[in-house]
Amino acid sequence: MSHTHTPTRRNFLSLSSRLAALGLGSLAFSRGTSVYAADVVQQDPVTDYKALVCIYLFGGNDGNNVIVPLESAQLTKYQTIRGGLALTGGKLLPPIAGPNNTEYALHYGLTELNDLYATGKLAFVLNTGLLQRPITRTEYQAGGSAPTNLFSHSDQTVQALTGVPTTDGTGWGGRLLDCWGNTDTLSAISLASPSLFLQGKNVGGNAIPPGVTLNLNGMSFWPSNEAAVRQQALNTLLTQDGGNVLRATANKSMSNGLHLAQTLQSASGSGPTGFPGTPIGRQLQEVARLIDIRAQQGPGRQVFFVAHDGFDTHGGQDWQHWYLLSNLSQSLAYFHNVIGGLGHGDKVTAFTQSEFGRTLQPSGSGSDHAWGNHLLVLGGAVQGGVYGAMPEFTLGGPNDANNRGVWIPTISTAQVGATLGRWFGATESNIALAFPTLETFTTSDLGFMNLA
Repeated sequence: MSHTHTPTRRNFLSLSSRLAALGLGSLAFSRGTSVYAADVVQQDPVTDYKALVCIYLFGGNDGNNVIVPLESAQLTKYQTIRGGLALTGGKLLPPIAGPNNTEYALHYGLTELNDLYATGKLAFVLNTGLLQRPITRTEYQAGGSAPTNLFSHSDQTVQALTGVPTTDGTGWGGRLLDCWGNTDTLSAISLASPSLFLQGKNVGGNAIPPGVTLNLNGMSFWPSNEAAVRQQALNTLLTQDGGNVLRATANKSMSNGLHLAQTLQSASGSGPTGFPGTPIGRQLQEVARLIDIRAQQGPGRQVFFVAHDGFDTHGGQDWQHWYLLSNLSQSLAYFHNVIGGLGHGDKVTAFTQSEFGRTLQPSGSGSDHAWGNHLLVLGGAVQGGVYGAMPEFTLGGPNDANNRGVWIPTISTAQVGATLGRWFGATESNIALAFPTLETFTTSDLGFMNLA
């Protein structure tokens, strides 16, 4: 199994230091454009404001221990196969209700989210993952259509962010923003390193790590009128590309960064406070601030990318997973409450994503790379509940790609993205173009979003 280092704040700050040597200071980094096979059709301007927040769990989150079925036979199978990794007793929170009188229990690190479930604004979507089309165990083992390079961190991260089972393309968050053509500099924001998820054909994301001041070195000096002259000279240079495509792209990127810096510096106040001081807490605090800034400007769309790292739990999973899920639960619940307090509750939807799940059968004190996974969706417009079906907990059974509990997804990333995209305001034709594998599935709306 291959392993790669995921983007970190350190990587971004290293990039910032290199930009500083060129006089760019902590200017936001904008990606260039890329080409996707099918272009979405530009829609009419929106008349309201909405935001999507992708919280990416880098490393492959163990969904098997996020939400556990309490039906007696399933629970027995789960605990027998999981062995020392199984959640029992006090490591299972009080039951939550699923459809058809079913009950589930969440990991004991998710206390705050367990409480939020009762509000009807939290949904769990079971056994999701990258699929070209529905596939059975027999078809998979016979070499049927499946994503390329399964179980590889790097390849499956790219495919999760593009929403298609290939190794390149645009991100599905960026493709949704493409529906409305030109967008402003606050439309696509990564709170970690630049993310493929935000890259559309026409939209390129900006990266704004929390706590980084956006400014341009060499522009803050006395007298102020001389600084203004220097600024105007730079602006003039940025309009001159001489027909050079590379120079024009670089100029556009820098111009966008300057505009973004001015927008943020002109915003009053430091934004919401009281968030946990963890990396994910600081990222979500910045997301809340940027949402409030942009929502006050009027109709528009925003897509955010938040990175939560450390889920590659091959060993020491018990404590590590609790620590990571506790940070997620505390920060995400606080974010949800803050957004509601700011009056944007039904306009913001947050969801988790990860490159793959992990094997039900443990490997020592950890678990290995797998495929299908469970994700959560939280927001004021969410129809709370449990969606989809748990796999059958049988090694080598109909839901197992091999013999270790590698779940073949029964809900595709395209179906999840289409459900969110429909709430976001994308037309049916654009949803079909943004998620080209969607046509192979019978259901394109999973029902966890309130479209009213």
